[in-house]
Amino acid sequence: MRWQHSIFYFFLTWYSFGVILVGFNLLPTWLEWANSVFIITAGILGLIYFVRGFGGWQGVSISALIFVATFIVEYLGSTHSVFFGSYEYTQYFAPNLFGVPVAIGFAWIMVLATSDAIASALPLANRWIRSIIAGLLAVVFDLVLDPVSFKVKNYWIWEEGGYYYDIPLTNFLGWFITAFVLHFVIGLLFKKRHADRQWHQRMVLLYSLMIGMFAFIALLHALYLAAMIPIIVVAVVFLFMRRDEIYR
Repeated sequence: MRWQHSIFYFFLTWYSFGVILVGFNLLPTWLEWANSVFIITAGILGLIYFVRGFGGWQGVSISALIFVATFIVEYLGSTHSVFFGSYEYTQYFAPNLFGVPVAIGFAWIMVLATSDAIASALPLANRWIRSIIAGLLAVVFDLVLDPVSFKVKNYWIWEEGGYYYDIPLTNFLGWFITAFVLHFVIGLLFKKRHADRQWHQRMVLLYSLMIGMFAFIALLHALYLAAMIPIIVVAVVFLFMRRDEIYR
């Protein structure tokens, strides 16, 4: 559908401006709402991926499941220090609902969609292994997302420290468990109708672009470890991807 492609190209345009404005701290205060638009648009791309691969009602159901489940998890995390550790969100991704940015639910849809696309292009034996790998891919993304969001942008504030850029290990464990469980449940309850190669490619690109943007910002602020680990891991993963699944 033409509108779906328009959203994808809109995202690429928004992304291109965002890398410069956010990377070099050129985003004016009155334009802070652009952060939420960016994340919500990325989440909508993930929704389209699920709809194109699983069918209309299944794709919407999967996206709704991810949104609601992760919003509850994020609420419990930010208010009761459950799952991820003790943290709180600032107002950079307003509007917030019960202290959690609405955009975060869309961010998780993007994370689950992109990690699903990459995991499904790897020669993995069964649902358990695919879910584990997809969960680890989510954590790899957070290895650069969290240091930049916390240390550079103050999108959220950690109230307890850790060895990795003062971020507690429980955060990454929480990311893995959340992503793994959702991937496993999706694979158990929903069946793909067909592989939409174009949107499969776009999710792989989206994952790469998101890591690339945060890695770029990390390098600008001397967060070298946060930038290099995800890039190296992604490069290795891409070596094992089945090219016929992505580029045919």
